[in-house]
Amino acid sequence: MSTAPPPLLHLDRAAIGALLPHRAPFLLIDAVSALEPGQRGLGRLLLTEALPGLDGHFPGDPIVPGVLQIEALAQLCAVVALSAAPARPPAAVRLVGVDGARFRRVMRPGELLCMSVEVEAVRRGVWRFVAKAATEAGERVCEARITASGPA
Repeated sequence: MSTAPPPLLHLDRAAIGALLPHRAPFLLIDAVSALEPGQRGLGRLLLTEALPGLDGHFPGDPIVPGVLQIEALAQLCAVVALSAAPARPPAAVRLVGVDGARFRRVMRPGELLCMSVEVEAVRRGVWRFVAKAATEAGERVCEARITASGPA
């Protein structure tokens, strides 16, 4: 008898807001298109001119700061971690570290940031993720290993 993988969940912005404490303009995930709780997730963010700080980075030639791309990936990591134990009271997930961050392409308003995170390890409430972002066409944008503390 073979065991089928669990069905992947899909979350809209309201469901994401129920898991994360972030709110506009700093909620940096529009939707989660695939979620395997406690394992991996796929999410997206439409980059708009309303992103925090974008009006000053750089005036007349807006570029989405890498730190916002990493924060969007970190928020998707938190969704994966928090979805692992939905019956527990709400818990916070805190960013602890970002290692090996690489930025491969400039992103601008109007583009879609497609994100993928996968759990590498969990030990005593410390989660380690491999996180990647790409354009809608699949062109690599950035990647990093993200460490977060949260529910065990």
